[in-house]
Amino acid sequence: MRAHRASIMARGLDHIVHAVSDLDAAADFYSRAGFKVGARNKHPWGTHNHVVQFPGFFIEVLTVAEPEKLGDDGLSQRFGIPGRDAIARGDGLAMLVLESTDSEADVADFARQGIGISKVLPFSRQAMLPDGSATTVGFSLVFAKDALSPDTTFFTCKQQNPAAFWKPDFQQHPNGASGVLGAVLVADNPADHHIFLEAFTGVRDLHSSSLGVTATTPRGDVEIMDAVAFRDRFGTTPAVRGKGVSLKGLRLSVPDLGVLEDALKAGGVASHRHAGRVVVPPETAFGATLIFEASAGI
Repeated sequence: MRAHRASIMARGLDHIVHAVSDLDAAADFYSRAGFKVGARNKHPWGTHNHVVQFPGFFIEVLTVAEPEKLGDDGLSQRFGIPGRDAIARGDGLAMLVLESTDSEADVADFARQGIGISKVLPFSRQAMLPDGSATTVGFSLVFAKDALSPDTTFFTCKQQNPAAFWKPDFQQHPNGASGVLGAVLVADNPADHHIFLEAFTGVRDLHSSSLGVTATTPRGDVEIMDAVAFRDRFGTTPAVRGKGVSLKGLRLSVPDLGVLEDALKAGGVASHRHAGRVVVPPETAFGATLIFEASAGI
């Protein structure tokens, strides 16, 4: 019964929010790094974004372009203001988002687990299709809180109009990146966050080792490790700000690391090889560490 419940409840990676002070410069970076970057989008509460899309997962490159629109509504309080505050601490990965199949069920589950901090918060916005025409996409968000990590935002996202959002044309990247392998968080004591990670992901059998804690979700791993383990594994030292867990790395799949390196070089994007991976360090990637690993598929 326990294993059956875990298979139903487990939530895969949906997207990651990369909060930046200069959205145009960050979008240019992603383009030079060989990604197809979507059009600039606007939220009603003043945040703007660009989306870098993969099958079932996307990077949301975000800034607070119109801070005067931030208010006391739920999405300003749970999304816009935390985004503003994250940018004030410095560019970087700021929000970890898991896929939802039932937002109301997430609210109830998070309440039972003691991590819920919101009701279902729905919204919609305009989006551009590959042919240049406009459509409307919608999302329902449910927020959770790791009490030990006040500076990192966690929520689930359910697509209200998925056919209008997910487009294969947006998922073909010149650098060959084909999907997500995992998100990497850093904490002084990874084991302190074991209970939250289990509750948030719905993965009931986490892998714990001397390196940290890992939840293997239906779409990618969510790993928590200390800064030394992060440096040893990826060859760059994360700048840890704030308390608790900090979202520091994104692992992406590519079929050919050589093709990837050619694309990065052509775009003037610095990278290094480490332990069979290609790593774009945070000083290049607007505070994020982008980790590319060779894989035949997701």
